[in-house]
Amino acid sequence: MKPKNLVSDEYRKLCRDRLNKSKIKTRTLQVLENDHGGFMRPQPVTIGPTYTAKKKAAVSKAPETKRIRIERQELELLVFKLFEQQSHWTLKQLVGETQQPEAFLKEVMSELCIYNKRGPNQGKYELKPEFCKTTEEEKPAEQS
Repeated sequence: MKPKNLVSDEYRKLCRDRLNKSKIKTRTLQVLENDHGGFMRPQPVTIGPTYTAKKKAAVSKAPETKRIRIERQELELLVFKLFEQQSHWTLKQLVGETQQPEAFLKEVMSELCIYNKRGPNQGKYELKPEFCKTTEEEKPAEQS
């Protein structure tokens, strides 16, 4: 392939000039003073309507909200009365009803109840079968 209107010497000169121009760097480097790179941080992208989330105020426990332990036997009786009303309870409900510390209540519940990990009553306690029978046996005795 040969150029149409150019003589070979002129064409060589044109190609050399093109090559030399391509070697010249057009970009320059500038050093910015007192810049902490704030413009380099990515900005958050908002898509759709924006809203401001309100933070919940931290609630500190006041001394009067501290729960005081009652005797273990009293707590067991209270738990049995609660299970007569309803067969399944969550730990949160039991803490609210008994007003006992959660750790102490869990300890007692592990002895008296079964914790359901699966099924329709997931996350709820129910009395162990041996305790259910005693409460059912006591009910007819109370009625007569």
